Amino acid sequence: MRQRGRELWVRARGGYRPSGQRSQEASQDTTEWAQSPWKHKRPRQITATAVVSLEKHWASILKDTKPTSLLRKLVLTLLSFPCPPLDPPLVFTQALESEDALQFSESEALTESECEAMSDSALSDSTDNLLYNEGLKNDSCPLKEGTTRGSFGWESSLRQKPQARTVFQAGASNWAKPVDLDMDHKKGLESQDEVTEESSSASTPTPRGRRKHAYQDGKGFLSGELVWGKVKGFSWWPGLVVPWKTKSSPPGMRRVEWFGDGMFSEIYTEGLLSFSAFNKCFCKNSFASLPTYKEAIYQIIELASERCGKSFSKADGNKEKELKLMLDWAFEGFLPTGPEGFTPPNAQSQDSSDSSALSDYQPPAKRKYVFKNKANAAVVTYSRERITERLKEKGSKIENLCLSCGSSEIEVQHPLFEGGLCLKCKENFTETLYRYDEDGYQSYCTVCCAGLEVILCGNASCCRCFCKDCLEILVGPGTFDKLKDVDPWSCYMCCPSECSGNLKLRPNWSVKVQDFFANNSALEFEPHRVYPSIPADQRRPIKVLSLFDGIATGYLVLRDLGFTLERYIASEICEDSIAVGMIKHEGKIEYVNDVRTITRKHLAEWGPFDLLIGGSPCNDLSMVNPLRKGLFEGTGRLFFEFYRILTMLKPKEGDNRPFFWLFENVVFMSANDKSDICRFLECNPILIDAVKVSPAHRARYFWGNLPGMNRPLATSLDDKVGLQDCLEVGRMAKFDKVRTITTKSNSIRQGKSGPLPVDMNGKEDYLWCTEMEQIFGFPKHYTDVNNMGRMQRQRVLGRSWSVPVIRHLFAPLKDYFKCE
Repeated sequence: MRQRGRELWVRARGGYRPSGQRSQEASQDTTEWAQSPWKHKRPRQITATAVVSLEKHWASILKDTKPTSLLRKLVLTLLSFPCPPLDPPLVFTQALESEDALQFSESEALTESECEAMSDSALSDSTDNLLYNEGLKNDSCPLKEGTTRGSFGWESSLRQKPQARTVFQAGASNWAKPVDLDMDHKKGLESQDEVTEESSSASTPTPRGRRKHAYQDGKGFLSGELVWGKVKGFSWWPGLVVPWKTKSSPPGMRRVEWFGDGMFSEIYTEGLLSFSAFNKCFCKNSFASLPTYKEAIYQIIELASERCGKSFSKADGNKEKELKLMLDWAFEGFLPTGPEGFTPPNAQSQDSSDSSALSDYQPPAKRKYVFKNKANAAVVTYSRERITERLKEKGSKIENLCLSCGSSEIEVQHPLFEGGLCLKCKENFTETLYRYDEDGYQSYCTVCCAGLEVILCGNASCCRCFCKDCLEILVGPGTFDKLKDVDPWSCYMCCPSECSGNLKLRPNWSVKVQDFFANNSALEFEPHRVYPSIPADQRRPIKVLSLFDGIATGYLVLRDLGFTLERYIASEICEDSIAVGMIKHEGKIEYVNDVRTITRKHLAEWGPFDLLIGGSPCNDLSMVNPLRKGLFEGTGRLFFEFYRILTMLKPKEGDNRPFFWLFENVVFMSANDKSDICRFLECNPILIDAVKVSPAHRARYFWGNLPGMNRPLATSLDDKVGLQDCLEVGRMAKFDKVRTITTKSNSIRQGKSGPLPVDMNGKEDYLWCTEMEQIFGFPKHYTDVNNMGRMQRQRVLGRSWSVPVIRHLFAPLKDYFKCE
């Protein structure tokens, strides 16, 4: 128990409840007992039923109780105890006199270790189960622990010193082969005693079998055990203990294969916990925000369930539903077998002589792997350490190897460096390249989008990092330690001439990365209809429908470009955004209500339209949001409103009237959501980062049929590309570029605990509203309406588009419509 304020809390049903609820449950038990039909039976009635078997007796009683009855649960718990009770002296005497006495002594240390892990789990302040049941609404479980990078001593400045941080990796793997435990179910179970006897004989290895394990230091965690591993600075990660590479291992060290990516670590037993400590180690934030962590949890529970003989047939092949059932099973203690059910099987594969120390378990066929169109091919695990050796082979080229995992099954070329990416690494690269931590740096290595320890670029305008593995393997041994002493260090993207070894930056990487994101959906579509330019004397004013209009960025850009607007109709529900558009454009914008209320009749009355634009809310699509609901739930479904209206507005066959459309959304969305959007819109997006034409990072996807959308982004003389250009007099920029400005106030800081971007009178200061407006490309005081405060103005700006980017996209339309 513990005290929170003045209220006493107790552990109950996987979470914490006020102690007053216990009295309610106690009264409920008393009421159920008083109302039970068998409470008032006379002794002779009970004696009369004594001839009936114990099972039938309790079955008849429990039949009349509700499934949710607490009394029913109590009776079932009592019935699970052995009858008659075990006699401890007799049991230990028989065990010590048997042939298993040697095994008993060998496993004594293991038992102690397991007890210690379980006690830690029981005494921990764990509320993960309760939080999971409440929909992952708590944000208190961080992905990383410890100090923030650059937050101590002389390294308090964010960009002064490239510091190493620990990052956990994730991807696909192989692990220990489970023993088929379905035999009990096939034969049928006649009694509880029979089950106990069979499971005991099946799970107890002989002393000879025990000696097959590679670890004999008496510290537990033997080969094949499912464990949680702790890497400094990150949440617990599921793994599998595998045999040591050589004949003997250092005492207290274990070689662990991590679920999710198949990578290996050599870790002390102090950094391991049994997988039975699920409630303590499971991290809901990692599960919600890291796809590879989610996959790792799925893989380890699947293996545990196979060892336990547990089936999730109720899922009917739905992986999300199956994962929900798996988590429920894990949180409830892996019943009915408990943690003993997934102990290491007595398999000869534990003593494998393979130098890679990989187990020979093949994952179920339903899982998708990196080998395209080779579903029946043998699973092969590649080692990055062998890249250098393989390049020495005759005819071998770096372009034919995956820079992330070393595989030769290349799907695409790496967009930044010479080399390739396999299918799984391509998907991981797509989802994580534009993911940034709270300190403003990339979450993962620029080369492999993974990495354990990383070193940060010291350039104030760069946010890239490179992991130790990439530096040691691709550049050369000792590179990481050498670069740690360089202050400041400019990365290989900032100084391409510094590239050496097998790490070579592509000269045209900026173009390649655009092509990579434009065509990474693996879907091919028919090219958009091309409209010929219209002679100047035949051009007419443009008519626009803007969905999710925000603060009228589209209208502002069209007017700046000189377009003659016949009509601009905007759908917007934010009152502050409507006020900005209404006042700043003098009522020339026609506002309509919720996009969901627009019908075909409305479009016929307002149209025909020449341009449809919109960007649906990204809250439930962005992977930064741990509680995101995806494309088909929450605000994600609003994309289909855009698609619905687009379908109704498209010209029919034979109509040569030019019609253009543009849809925008966040880059850091799941690959599945992006693929679904591409399928509906029947095209691949282009990626444009506003950092090239403004002082702020703002990478966004754009789908559409605007002419020349994929042309290079060029700055104009009027673009303010440096932060200093946007600041008021007397204020100095500490950085040339700032991180993405969102609706949250802490996005102004260059990191969660990092410095503010402006110096004024020797003190750090936030960006002023007029400065944020200029960063986005708006005129000064554009949002200064309706007595809005600083946070209100930042919110409407954080949801808007970057003016220079939209100007770049709209400029080719001048060949089709009348301009002033």
